[in-house]
Amino acid sequence: MIRGEKIGLRARHEDDLAVLQSELYDDVRTQALADSAPWRPVPQGSPHSPYSVGEPSDDIVYFSVVELTSGKLAGEALLWGIDTYNRRAHLGLSLLPAFRGLGLGTDIVRALCTYGFAVRGLHRLQIETAAGNNPMIRAAERAGFTVEGTLRGSAWGYGEFSDETVLGMLDGEWRERSGAAGS
Repeated sequence: MIRGEKIGLRARHEDDLAVLQSELYDDVRTQALADSAPWRPVPQGSPHSPYSVGEPSDDIVYFSVVELTSGKLAGEALLWGIDTYNRRAHLGLSLLPAFRGLGLGTDIVRALCTYGFAVRGLHRLQIETAAGNNPMIRAAERAGFTVEGTLRGSAWGYGEFSDETVLGMLDGEWRERSGAAGS
């Protein structure tokens, strides 16, 4: 498990699936705005569920987020689009409704940075999020990400195009902020 101050990132367990499916995926509007693929009805337990536990992959890593004090499942986090040649990846997270607004987002972003930079040896991490997703933008900025720009009208979600904010962090910036040794 990769531990932050308030959360831990661990492998996804089979018993996480029902909770993630019902509280994240079945919230159609939120899922449609958060995902780059269109929402479609996928029954719980389907091998096509976005939360199904599959074989490890080189280009995407899924974590379940656990709140350390209670030990309860708090959401999901991932590194996706991992490009080992250019040493970069994208990160994302989604918290269950009961865990939103508790200040866990920044801790999750920091833990994902530890995994991406220290464990995977990446050079750059990037976040693309809806320009109006202020909680994600604030969490990323508190973790040390820099707003790099806006992609105008680049995301289709729930019947309309919206802007996306792009944030990035380089490994040297993370090392400086986290006090990590080496380069």
